[in-house]
Amino acid sequence: MVHATLCFIIREGSPPHVLLGKKKRGFGIGKFNGIGGKLAPDESPEDGIVREVQEEVGVILPKETLRSAGHITFRFPFRPEFDHFVHLFLAYEWEGKPCESAEMAPVWFPVDDIPFDQMWQDDAYWLPIVLNGKAIQGEFEFGEDNETVVSWLIQDGSSVS
Repeated sequence: MVHATLCFIIREGSPPHVLLGKKKRGFGIGKFNGIGGKLAPDESPEDGIVREVQEEVGVILPKETLRSAGHITFRFPFRPEFDHFVHLFLAYEWEGKPCESAEMAPVWFPVDDIPFDQMWQDDAYWLPIVLNGKAIQGEFEFGEDNETVVSWLIQDGSSVS
């Protein structure tokens, strides 16, 4: 199982905005998602997300300000090599301006106008909960097409701090 991270950078305001990246290559190509990626061997989730965000969109996250938002297990029974255990983070502080890389094209979206039709199907189930400040523990299983959510479980946790 791949161990990975996802971060949702929040720009506060009225309305607040979330930074999503459109994948330009690799797993999930063409979809919008949070910023993140695979953990290196012996790398903590916090160190991994700081590294991935800087590599993918050029933004520096102060590690001490990250807010854990839980984790999700993604299972692909028809392609087990796609299975992921993902640590979720929210970030309200960063340095720099998001810029496009070979991996991602960053776009700000109002949190009430997220393009779920251009994302993984599971995102519509759990991302609104996380963006409302709740940590979660989730499990999603995908069908034979590796796109369709066939089963899911979300445990809504405590407020993100």
